[in-house]
Amino acid sequence: MPGRQEGSAHNRGHALHSQATGKPRKIFYAVLIIVPVLFFVLLEAGLRLFNYGYDFTQWVEPVDGKYVLNPGIAHKYFYDMRNVPYSNGDIFDERKKPNAFRVFVLGESSAAGYPFTPIGSFSRYIQQRLSLEYPGSKIEVVNCSMTAINSYAMLDMFPGILREKPDLILFYAGHNEYYGALGVGSMESFGTSRTLVNLVIYLQQFRTFQLLRNALRDIAGMITKKEAPSGTLMARMAQNQYIPLNSITYRKGIHQFESNMHDMLEMAEKQHVPVILGTLACNLKDQYPFVSVKDGTLPPADKIFLQAREALSENHRQAADSLFRFAKDLDALRFRAPTEINKLILNLGKEFGYPTVNIDSAFDAASPDHIAGDNLMTDHLHPTLQGYQLIGKLFYRVMERNNLLPKSKPLDLSDVQQDSAAVASFPFTGLDSVIGEYRIKLLKNDWPYIDKKDKIPDDRLIRPRDFIDSVAYELVEEKISWEEAHVKAADWYLSRNNVKSFLATMNVLISEYPIVTNYYDYVANVLLQLKDYDTAYYYLDRRDEMGPSAFATKYLGIIELSRGRTDRAEKFLNESLKLDSSDAQVWYNLSGVYVHKENYAKAFQMVNRALAIRSDYPEAIALRRQLQEAVK
Repeated sequence: MPGRQEGSAHNRGHALHSQATGKPRKIFYAVLIIVPVLFFVLLEAGLRLFNYGYDFTQWVEPVDGKYVLNPGIAHKYFYDMRNVPYSNGDIFDERKKPNAFRVFVLGESSAAGYPFTPIGSFSRYIQQRLSLEYPGSKIEVVNCSMTAINSYAMLDMFPGILREKPDLILFYAGHNEYYGALGVGSMESFGTSRTLVNLVIYLQQFRTFQLLRNALRDIAGMITKKEAPSGTLMARMAQNQYIPLNSITYRKGIHQFESNMHDMLEMAEKQHVPVILGTLACNLKDQYPFVSVKDGTLPPADKIFLQAREALSENHRQAADSLFRFAKDLDALRFRAPTEINKLILNLGKEFGYPTVNIDSAFDAASPDHIAGDNLMTDHLHPTLQGYQLIGKLFYRVMERNNLLPKSKPLDLSDVQQDSAAVASFPFTGLDSVIGEYRIKLLKNDWPYIDKKDKIPDDRLIRPRDFIDSVAYELVEEKISWEEAHVKAADWYLSRNNVKSFLATMNVLISEYPIVTNYYDYVANVLLQLKDYDTAYYYLDRRDEMGPSAFATKYLGIIELSRGRTDRAEKFLNESLKLDSSDAQVWYNLSGVYVHKENYAKAFQMVNRALAIRSDYPEAIALRRQLQEAVK
């Protein structure tokens, strides 16, 4: 018994010792965990407080109640690239209106409308056609496409797009899967692991991670002293330049595209959001392969391309088409999507039950010899303006066939009438055409079109012929912005009394920046001076829809008065006075409203208010004399 007592005492002592040491040990471990976590929380808060790095909030508000894709979001996908791309800046309502029809477009440069960005894309055609055909709906076509991105960036943006309640999502993507940001052959790459790449994209939202990446980049730069790549974005993005057909890197690119697209379509399916997929067109007939390689198992691309030309010269069109496609697939510089990408797009459409648009086949059908070439392509894969409008028309037809259109009542127009109206009203000017021409000249004056040693200086390559050409040249040389270029062009046209070209250029600006109220006021003021009141009314009315404006309501009232619509004139003029009661002209015209209504006493009061503000107002003085007799 004594032994048991001793053991019990020993156990109790051990328990007391454990209790005494266990609590401090737990506190010690807790502190070890909490301190570093707290450090990083405070560091992140501090970096945000001092505005370090980039804010990657997907949607930002340029004005209250409107959203636009964050202009700096591309920094999330481009790590070591200067002059990162940006989207077309399409605006939509923060709160979706009941009558809204909202379409999102996802893709790369050929979906963004290059070389006619930001206004040449097929999404602009769809916007125009929907707006014309469904005047009772608020049409919002938001193009989130950007140059040099691929399915990784699209996958990252996709949940944010779904949150904005799209009625339809359109895909035209796949050309950039190898050399686009974070692609398997890109200089902006983290390897081939999708898990790692998507993790890095996720971590980019934290300023602490951005700080760490920037520090590592700076250290690496000091060690390697590597010069920043120069040239076009196309030339700068291709790191692992040669990717032979069916090589390991080639297969990884295919897997990357299929997996990312599958994830996006699965998300859309779960939320019951309609999607339309488009196959990819490119320049088959007139684009010589960039890089031909011999690996012993496959023929070189240039040899097959020459065989295709020979077959075409002998009028063997079907054989030529197959050979041109094979040559494109053999091209080891993968700027044009291989045939397998289009097969995947068609298969994904079938798997998820989403309609597809066979744009590739349609471009062939619309081309001489039924093989797409320079007739619809500006370069290796970017369509002409006619080509972009054709893509828009093809998507629209599939929207019609699948009843993926606004619910409001459409106008009773045929397909031909709709298409003609959309093309006729497409916002595009001579300046935009020259910009596209110059961009393609610069693109083809760099690798891989030519050897870098053969590059011609820009000022020798491009010789502006007139003022509009010189403005376009300033733009492509990045000396002025797209907006500044169009403002300069509009002012020049106006200075030369070319009102038609002035209006066309201002309409392009308004189409791109519909929330910039100064543009409506500027155009309306010019038209009022020219006494073109009917056209001025159109711009004043659009300006008034955007919010209160003393200027717009004033002249809407004056024009309505001149038309004899006194009730509407009274309404607009009173609205103008609520915003600015010191404008004598408004009081004078309001007096005119009451003269028309034969309320001479009220008219006398109004004209006196006008003269109290401006005593030397001759028209008001004359009107008061007349009214003095009438009110006696």
